[in-house]
Amino acid sequence: MAGKKLTCLACGQLNRVPEEKLGAGAKCGTCGAKLISTKAVEIDFATLQKAAKNDELPLVVDFWAPWCGPCKMMGPEFSKAADVLAGKARLVKLNTEEHQKAGQVYGIRGIPTMVRFEGGKEKKRQSGAMRAGDIVSWVG
Repeated sequence: MAGKKLTCLACGQLNRVPEEKLGAGAKCGTCGAKLISTKAVEIDFATLQKAAKNDELPLVVDFWAPWCGPCKMMGPEFSKAADVLAGKARLVKLNTEEHQKAGQVYGIRGIPTMVRFEGGKEKKRQSGAMRAGDIVSWVG
């Protein structure tokens, strides 16, 4: 069966999504949550680990914290980029204050830091706040 494996960001279940459904509101077979969002989705550490390892669509993570000024400025820009990239990549946010282990495991030294995962591996990383257009270009 063709399609791409995607982890449900709500319940953690793996789903196989046909290519033609990637931009058309594919939903989790277990909980019914949308698998492709036009907004950046907040996730936890366990979901990040599963999605980074299994997803067959690029996963772009914004590691951030609520006390970080540049993170707050980049938040709306990151969501705008998620809208543009819907169906081509999934953009998610992970609060490093709530999930401190993620910062250790992924070697996050400063925030905001974006990391792109593809095929179970980190493909690239960028620190510092960026505008939506720059994020879209960076994701490629």
